[in-house]
Amino acid sequence: MQKVSKVFFISLAISLLFIIWGVIPADVWPNWNLDTVTTLIQGFLVTRFGWFYLLVTTGFLIFAIFLIVSKYGNIVLGKDGDKPEYNYLTWFGMLFSAGMGIGLVFWGAAEPIWHLHLPPFPTETEAEAARVSMQHSFFHWGFHPWAVYATLALALAYFQFRKDEPGLISSTLKPLYGNKMNGGFGTLINVIAVFATVFGVATSLGLGAQQIGSGIEFVSGNIANTIYLQLIIIAVVTVLYMMSALTGLNRGIKILSTTNIVIAILLMFFLLFTGPTNFIMNFFTTTLGSYISNLPEMSFRMAPFNEENATWLEDWTIFYWAWWIAWAPFVGMFIARVSRGRTVREFVVGVLLVPTIFGALWFSVFGGSAIHLEMNEGIDIYSIVNDAGSEAALFTVLENFPLTGIMAVLAVLLISTFFITSADSATFVLGMQTTNGDLNPDIKVKVIWGVVQSGTAAVLLWQGGLAALQTASIIAAFPFAIIMIMIVLSVIKAFREEGKLYELKRRKREKN
Repeated sequence: MQKVSKVFFISLAISLLFIIWGVIPADVWPNWNLDTVTTLIQGFLVTRFGWFYLLVTTGFLIFAIFLIVSKYGNIVLGKDGDKPEYNYLTWFGMLFSAGMGIGLVFWGAAEPIWHLHLPPFPTETEAEAARVSMQHSFFHWGFHPWAVYATLALALAYFQFRKDEPGLISSTLKPLYGNKMNGGFGTLINVIAVFATVFGVATSLGLGAQQIGSGIEFVSGNIANTIYLQLIIIAVVTVLYMMSALTGLNRGIKILSTTNIVIAILLMFFLLFTGPTNFIMNFFTTTLGSYISNLPEMSFRMAPFNEENATWLEDWTIFYWAWWIAWAPFVGMFIARVSRGRTVREFVVGVLLVPTIFGALWFSVFGGSAIHLEMNEGIDIYSIVNDAGSEAALFTVLENFPLTGIMAVLAVLLISTFFITSADSATFVLGMQTTNGDLNPDIKVKVIWGVVQSGTAAVLLWQGGLAALQTASIIAAFPFAIIMIMIVLSVIKAFREEGKLYELKRRKREKN
């Protein structure tokens, strides 16, 4: 394998050690198994440093907004004169599919139902609880996570395509640390990024397998959603996404991403127009307003005087902020790769605005339909979700609308294509990160990371260790949040220097 770096071997060794640790039964090593240790560490970080996750994530959003309105907005993520490689539909489809597509399908109906019954703070009426539940769903999947992705992706795209640096996380820190990034410090940063990527994606693959299994059980009526079915799903999808990965970025991922967005829009609009359309659109409009008007308060909200409210924030908001930071190396690197030629302003507006609005509409349609069924039709979706798991929420909602079978099949297909594109994108990104930023990583490297991802998801599903894996990935978010703060400072320094050069060139032109 050509161009494989030290990061590849170190990351692979760590990944294998964590898999081995994860499959050790709890009764063999009760105080030191993966689940126990990672839960303790994550609990400590969330309880003691929840404020830190909240402040840095909000800081990334403020930075992104600053870039939109600043004089740096006209800088091209590439050489002057470079044009975007992909049209808007393909570009949005790619960043959306890699970013959180499978999460939206998984949580679209479930999260608002959870918040309706267990709100972030006491509410006086059920209507107020419904409004608050949807507002916080918008919050968790809106501007903040996409600001995290935009911040890192912008830095990677700028240094890679404009400054001709390798497409590595460490390269974005060269304005601050210079050639030190070519040594051990740079290797450490890239290993942390690979660690977060491998385990974050493996967790999502496991969750995706569970929801596809739930869909198959719903559609078939006689195939149970057992661990064996989920392992078969992982095996089948692994073959499919490896085939996609081997066809390259411009064929496999491009075609699947466009397919994703088309199926998602079809499913969403079908439910919108066959469901309580007026209720959904009114809900969407009023929640969008309350989300924007309450955004500053929610962005800094902690609960120092109420332990119950503080626990809710730790379980949901702080957890999500850490999760998005853990996913940032994967999503950020992929978005950077497909964004060459766009200006800073165009890039940040596109990455922040379009997915946020689409996500808000998605939650309004699926979560709004679920809430409408609970409040107006007397269907207890919360109890079903509580008993069967969050993956059952989507199919429970679809069951109460026309063409249930067709829509359920379409939903399974959508989850599967999101599953494939996420895994496909991850093999590409992991290949880049472990081959010194090669834009076309070796097929063997992508195959190895594909097998590691699927193997990790399968083994830990079998052992019931997915939650431990997710927790381990989120622990990596803490040091990576510090790295991202340094990246912001590095980008500002680089932009200032570029601004000075531009001013010098302008003065020379005026003299001539």
